[in-house]
Amino acid sequence: MERAELVFVPTPAVGHLVSTIEFAFRLLDQSHRFSVTILVMKSPFGVTGDQSLPAASHPHIKLIYLPNVDPPTERVSAEKYLTDYIENYKGHVRDTIFTRVLPNTSQVAGMVIDMFCTTMIDIGNELKVPSFLFFTSGAAYLGLLMYLPKRADVLFDESDCESIIPSYIQPVPTSALPAFAFNKGGYMSFVNHARRFRETKGIIINSSVELESHAVSSLFDGDEDEQSKSQPHVYTIGPLIDIKGKYQIQFNQTKVDGIMKWLDDQSPKSVVFLCFGSSGSFDENQLKEIAIGLEQSGQRFLWSVRQRPTTGRLGIPGEYTSYDEFLPQDFSKRTKDIGMLCGWAPQAEVLGHKAIGGFVSHCGWNSILESLWFGVPIVTWPIYAEQQINAFQMARDMGLGVELRVVYNKDGDFVTADEIEKALRRLMEGDNEIRKRVQEMSRKCRNAVDDGGSSSASFRSLIQAMLANLNST
Repeated sequence: MERAELVFVPTPAVGHLVSTIEFAFRLLDQSHRFSVTILVMKSPFGVTGDQSLPAASHPHIKLIYLPNVDPPTERVSAEKYLTDYIENYKGHVRDTIFTRVLPNTSQVAGMVIDMFCTTMIDIGNELKVPSFLFFTSGAAYLGLLMYLPKRADVLFDESDCESIIPSYIQPVPTSALPAFAFNKGGYMSFVNHARRFRETKGIIINSSVELESHAVSSLFDGDEDEQSKSQPHVYTIGPLIDIKGKYQIQFNQTKVDGIMKWLDDQSPKSVVFLCFGSSGSFDENQLKEIAIGLEQSGQRFLWSVRQRPTTGRLGIPGEYTSYDEFLPQDFSKRTKDIGMLCGWAPQAEVLGHKAIGGFVSHCGWNSILESLWFGVPIVTWPIYAEQQINAFQMARDMGLGVELRVVYNKDGDFVTADEIEKALRRLMEGDNEIRKRVQEMSRKCRNAVDDGGSSSASFRSLIQAMLANLNST
């Protein structure tokens, strides 16, 4: 039987590409009726999947790299800039589908678009095929975006102490809201995206009912049967995580082997892992403060240190040739028996090691899912995008993490060594309640994707919906 084609249009950012590829692999594992074409744009921020992607090795996944486009001339916010940039790709996406996809398949089953790619719904309508939204963040953040059109063009007020947002259990403090909530360009970009979310056939979330029961329930304003008439069905199919490290940035096996060998020599749950994602980096004043905090805490540590790019905080971080330029004097000598510094690290592989007992993270959604999967509690250190509200959700809303206290000053956000020390001690010393809750959530997340689990059942329902549309044409 000839396979029908699904066309994926992901946002050109590493975190989005990773979960999109994992979704494609899982989908094809569960259904032999589809093949997948992923249209890859070049990232406007210099962080993308330009290196070889693992999807290229799958016989039924095709990668098509789209031509470059000119970036927008204005940058009033990162969200509007990215939205306008992706809009400029619309012609390339349409032409590629008509000239390179349609001639090679008997049928296109649908389009799977990312949260910033709602303009591509127009192409799905032109093809007379359904569009599905693959939401790479959590259900609570989706709920925040779906809530925005009800506010219309009313931005959040920075003078308010907190806001009631239906997808969060606790009132959300103003300090936890993403920056776009106070920026007209970014705010209205997400208002418009959220309005278009409702035009899709279904919304696929990389989460589970067990992890975000309140948030998933909040997506339905009233009776679910009534809501199904006015909004797309929601499919929670996660956690989708790259456990095997199929997608690895700046892969160097010799360095990876060195990291894993060092961990092999450590006691179970004795090491705290500090890692801040593919784009996370700090200036050298903050790096020095981290080093002081680590030493004061007395904890064993594996610290992934990346050099801040000169082009801005969303550029590609580099690798240090020497750490001595920012470390306190003789830090390496004093901590040589308890700590290891490295550049890029294979995050999932490290988190899965028995020696890891805690994780200092930027709170990207993929990183949160990986930490929960392996039962490793988090110290939250958000840097940009929705990471701030993810951190609030983990630490305060759900009690699954330890929150760092950030000092705000004229030079930006700053975390002191004393705050780092306090958070690490709270996380690592003793069998605390947070660790117990995280380990229980790990069990629930794993059960969700097993046969008979909620995410597994939701995945089957999604496939049936895709096949139903296919059979009706």
